[in-house]
Amino acid sequence: MSSLSLAVTVPAFIPSPSQGVWHVLGLPIRAYALCILAGIFVGYWLGRRRWVARGGSATVLADIMFWAIPFGLVGARIYHVITDAELYFGEGKHPIDALKIWHGGLGIWGAVGFGALGAWIACRRAKVPFLAVADAMAPGIALAQIFGRFGNYFNQELFGGPTTKPWGLEISTDHRPAGYADFATFHPTFLYEAVWNLGVVALILLADRRFKLGHGRAFFLYVAAYTAGRAWIENMRIDTVNHFLGLRLNVWTAIILFVLAVVAFVVSARTRPGQEDIATGPAAGQTPATENPETTEPETTEPEAAADETAADEAEEAAPAKAGSTNGSEFDDGSRD
Repeated sequence: MSSLSLAVTVPAFIPSPSQGVWHVLGLPIRAYALCILAGIFVGYWLGRRRWVARGGSATVLADIMFWAIPFGLVGARIYHVITDAELYFGEGKHPIDALKIWHGGLGIWGAVGFGALGAWIACRRAKVPFLAVADAMAPGIALAQIFGRFGNYFNQELFGGPTTKPWGLEISTDHRPAGYADFATFHPTFLYEAVWNLGVVALILLADRRFKLGHGRAFFLYVAAYTAGRAWIENMRIDTVNHFLGLRLNVWTAIILFVLAVVAFVVSARTRPGQEDIATGPAAGQTPATENPETTEPETTEPEAAADETAADEAEEAAPAKAGSTNGSEFDDGSRD
């Protein structure tokens, strides 16, 4: 009697995606774009829940995000193009490629910076405290970045050096940088950063629940926690980028922002403890008239106005008779020496 054994081969690496673009009715649907859109959606969803939980108006926040999201997308592309200008400008390059955002290339620093600028403009217009909005959206930004990093996976970009670890990422030959053609698997830095950002989300939510972070502290905590991880993950990458004093430009950016965020957090905690009140006023969708109803004179309806006018006329007609009766004469002219 013979026995049949089946062996299931499990690849000792993370396989590359079979494709990153699908064509529907002749239109290209790119996984990178879908990941970015999914990130925006879940990030806004989480930020909205936090904003409403503090008493803010969902409609007010939506109006602010209407400014912040486009600013963020434009800023992300501008940062990438500026810091990697050699990819688009110079001999043999095509500057028009700088506009092809669907090919990848979004800098998180530009996204957060320009997105904050758009939100600040909207907050100024609506008279809403900007730092309260930043605190509400902080974990949502980190959550959005998790989805965005999977766009790098589909594009087979921004990976680390070669590795034989079981979690190594398979990269096809046409996506391997010069000098690495003989290596098949690389460190999946997209996954490292996604896991790190998941921890950042949890850190902010737990710290905010425990300490009620306000006046920008939740946002500053996000910046400090994210940049702490980004610095070492960035150093693992092997894509061609600009260097300064021996370090990748993004590493310097992470270090500088980490220091600034820590300082801002400490200063805010010492000078402005507690949280802003967003349950009343413009942040809650209230106009000045509805904020202090007791200071607003009640409106008079037409029937009430007519009744008041009739009563006033009757009182005026009765006044002479009343005055005459007090002097004992019906026709007293009221003159006295």
